[in-house]
Amino acid sequence: MNNKTITILRMTELRGPSIWTYRPAVEAVVDIADLEDCPSNVLPGFNERLSAWLPGLVEHRCSVGRRGGFLMRLRDGTWPAHIMEHVAIELQNMAGLRTGFGKARETGERGVYKVVIRSEHAEIGKFALHAARDLLMAAIDNTPFDVTAPVRELKAMGSRLCLGPSTAAIVDAAAERGIPALRLNDGNLVQLGQGAFQRRIWTAETDRTSAIAEGIAGDKHLTKELLGTCGVPIPRGTEVESAEEAWEFIHDLGAPGVVKPIDGNHARGVSLNLTSRDEVFEAYEIAKEEGSGVLAEAMIAGSEHRLLIVGGKLAAATRGRITQIRGDGKSTVRELIDRQLNADPRRGDEENVPLEPIVLPQDKKVMLELLRQGLTPDSVPDFGQLAVVERTGNMCEDVTDIVHPEVAAEAALAARVVGLDIAGIDLVTTDISRPLQETGGAIVEVNAGPGLLMHLKPSEGKPRPVGKAIVDHLFPPGETAGIDGSARMLLVGVLGGSEASLTARLIAGLIQLQGQPTALACADGLFLGNRILERMDSRGWGGGERVLMSRHAKAGVIETSAWHILNQGLPYDRCNVGIVTRMPGTDGLADHYITRTEQMPNVARTQIDVVLKHGFGILNADDAAVAEMAPLCDGEVLMYSTRSDNAAFIQHRLGGGRGVFVRDGEIVLCAGEHEIPVLPLARIDLSGMLQAQQQAHPGSSTTAQVLVAGESTLALPAIAAAWALGIPLELIGAALAQTDHLLATDTIF
Repeated sequence: MNNKTITILRMTELRGPSIWTYRPAVEAVVDIADLEDCPSNVLPGFNERLSAWLPGLVEHRCSVGRRGGFLMRLRDGTWPAHIMEHVAIELQNMAGLRTGFGKARETGERGVYKVVIRSEHAEIGKFALHAARDLLMAAIDNTPFDVTAPVRELKAMGSRLCLGPSTAAIVDAAAERGIPALRLNDGNLVQLGQGAFQRRIWTAETDRTSAIAEGIAGDKHLTKELLGTCGVPIPRGTEVESAEEAWEFIHDLGAPGVVKPIDGNHARGVSLNLTSRDEVFEAYEIAKEEGSGVLAEAMIAGSEHRLLIVGGKLAAATRGRITQIRGDGKSTVRELIDRQLNADPRRGDEENVPLEPIVLPQDKKVMLELLRQGLTPDSVPDFGQLAVVERTGNMCEDVTDIVHPEVAAEAALAARVVGLDIAGIDLVTTDISRPLQETGGAIVEVNAGPGLLMHLKPSEGKPRPVGKAIVDHLFPPGETAGIDGSARMLLVGVLGGSEASLTARLIAGLIQLQGQPTALACADGLFLGNRILERMDSRGWGGGERVLMSRHAKAGVIETSAWHILNQGLPYDRCNVGIVTRMPGTDGLADHYITRTEQMPNVARTQIDVVLKHGFGILNADDAAVAEMAPLCDGEVLMYSTRSDNAAFIQHRLGGGRGVFVRDGEIVLCAGEHEIPVLPLARIDLSGMLQAQQQAHPGSSTTAQVLVAGESTLALPAIAAAWALGIPLELIGAALAQTDHLLATDTIF
């Protein structure tokens, strides 16, 4: 054995449900070569090295089903592809990235395996698999390996590529309600819901957030004027054109003042408790660098608070603290800041931490605060000496439960005056449990797109479900449209052979005739109602995604194929109706090591696995392999057959199941023993569909050949689906007698 190595032959990004899992995953084809003869229990020192580098592997349950299960598999002997799966998962866990799913399976070719893992982003999964391969080879070869390097890179990738924590909290809350999410860009723009029922979020902004309101909130002087006009308590203040003007205003107040940018955010450029001319002049320059103008205000006595208002209601509140360092008599201010403040895990450059690191001398606001205390970054404070570092921005203590109702009402009014559906209201008061009129408190800022992390991860007090508050604002419980109030469009998925596109077009036409605007992606093209958007094969992820994104459509029909399931996954997480017209063949699937007919049910079942519990699976009883998938469907199964004596169909009826079959030239619906004749086969006219098929696919076509032979039974799955969806039988019969009405006619270029 001379080739003890692991080679990654190919990686595939599965963006939706696949043969492996309901969720996105990365599939790697790996060749372990002669390591096929080297399970873990015959590699000297391998298990010890691996466990020392990755102690968290003890938490992996593996197939044993309990803590330490994977380590048991290592001791008993398991193969490198399986180990690579667990290492890739553990590296992500060490980087703080949520994952747990993985599988490793033989392909049938010696030494070649498929390794599949979940990850928050495909690029992260691919990097983790490469790093896992490198770590494994180092453990096998007994060479050094720096585990911290890939973990550090995975952390950076997570911060750069994944949804931010605020957006993720909203998406997770939507998932709890069964509302699907679709990421629309590489940032935090996300669609919640589908089709006409969708809403969009961009972190804590929504498609209900007014651009005018956002503009007002960005102008702090205009915001104060509007709030004051409506009786909201605000501090005295004015826009100033120079440092001298700012000093004159604060001096005339006879009290400490505040200087801040007119359009800043996150407390950047805000200087508090200013009492001298020099302090005001320095603060003016800091504020000027952060914004397009400068405000001078009276300082309100008390602590800084942030109230999150969502849909006119208080969702959460935090109280800020003055950030301080304590001297030890030997360390410099810079060293104390690094040790006592920047070492706090809540500080960092990553999106998932609420506080930014303090960097001197770059942070001029901190430099000014230190200067006022006679300190520089290189000063050494006395033992026990306290020094103020920041007076603003350190929101850390949850106080939601003690906010006085009148204070909450004032904050909600401020959001309403500005026009924001979601707002971060900054106010200062000595006691948040008492009305502002009693404490002399005031609202100092109204912020659009407020950060949520301070409410999700307070250092004191309990986290608040602010993601849920935003989802409930966008999709009021009990009022949300779509399937079961989940903002889902009516969705039909179709899988089969060349006849599947005909089925998809028939169903889309029938739903459209019932009055629901319907989008369709199939092998013939992309359609919206009677409009042809594209004449090209649209079975892939792109076509399906466009169906889900259509703000006009209340229903969607999406055709897929075995190739698309294996290479991309389904473009949706669940569907109302899943149809399999026949078991697909193995043509073109050899790259996935699928060459035998008996392998296909494992691929085709994906279409049935995603049917909702209240949905329907439509299966062809004439195809034995398709009929056998009935137990896999979570919803109700309807079967169809061209023969009334089909054994699988009869068995389905005996169990009380519904179906569609042909007897003596007539289409009949049945529910157990009860039968409903619908219409004679001779009345079905698919000539319009035939012509459309020939236009979409010039030349030979299996579907066209069957139709020319007069086989109108191809309408059976569409009839079954329409019946399941409650479309009136009279409408079904009339539509199938003249299918020209079901065709898109207007082309959009």
